[in-house]
Amino acid sequence: MTKYLLAIATVVLLALNLLVGSVHIPLGDIVDILRGHEVANPGYRYIILESRLPQAITALLTGAALATCGLMLQTMFRNPLAGPSVFGIDSGASLGVAIVILAMGGSVITGMGTLSGLMAILISAFLGALLVMIVLLWAAERVRSNVMLLIVGIMTGYLVSSAIVLLNFFATEEGVRSYMIWGMGNFSGVPLSHLPTYTFIILMCLVIALLMVKPLNQLMLGEQYAEGLGLNVRRFRIQLLMVTGILTATSTAYCGPIAFIGLAVPHIARILFHHTDHRHLLPVTMIMGSIVALLCNLVCSIPFSGSVIPLNALTPFIGAPVVIYVILKDKNQ
Repeated sequence: MTKYLLAIATVVLLALNLLVGSVHIPLGDIVDILRGHEVANPGYRYIILESRLPQAITALLTGAALATCGLMLQTMFRNPLAGPSVFGIDSGASLGVAIVILAMGGSVITGMGTLSGLMAILISAFLGALLVMIVLLWAAERVRSNVMLLIVGIMTGYLVSSAIVLLNFFATEEGVRSYMIWGMGNFSGVPLSHLPTYTFIILMCLVIALLMVKPLNQLMLGEQYAEGLGLNVRRFRIQLLMVTGILTATSTAYCGPIAFIGLAVPHIARILFHHTDHRHLLPVTMIMGSIVALLCNLVCSIPFSGSVIPLNALTPFIGAPVVIYVILKDKNQ
């Protein structure tokens, strides 16, 4: 029953993301546009097809991707505070963007009007995230302990963050401003022309994640027990890091570093569903991630005001209380 309610909530929020915005568009016109029919105001077609629809689909996919990364990492490292940001993958993307912004003197801004500026941000962010992911995969080959690998990830994140601080120190005022805007996060970074590629990468990784539910369940029983059941823990750890790395790198490159969704949503799914079996928990976590992302995107729009709240100004209001609740609950047990 919970799954059906979550599915209905996802559809409703997706529809609201198309309906609500700074420009009022009648519901009938939205339906006609989606069906490919002509409407009286040609501007409505541009707003729906070039802005609201790609933004809603991006939020749907990105929320599911980040939530999936969070759940898989928390299961692998048996740590409720593990998430995509802990391993510095999104920090790697931020480093790539910081380098480009410094090199271009602040002329690159997220939401850029030029294709060259957009591609510069995307390529640099993806390469930065890929670099950190390679370091983690290299460490995973040489470190047997999950705790030690977690420490390597955290230290890598700190090193990358230090490099970003230095780059921003030497950047121009416009460069710092550009980096700040990108770092606020938004779901409008995927243009319609890039949406098929973005959708394919995210969905492919999500399907692979769903195929990993059996070893994830085995890991819940402990590494030694999982190895006794025939699971090659080291190889599976590398596979898991590759999937979570690609998901995080792709979403961060397009949407910026989005806080708390990957960390908090798996806990929300556990609280609502009361289940530890990943055959059920993983799909619910994906849906919950989409719901939270769509809800944040809807609230950020501030209907009829013409302004947009930064995404990372809103996600901590949802994620931080959940994380605090989980910490206090574990302490009392």
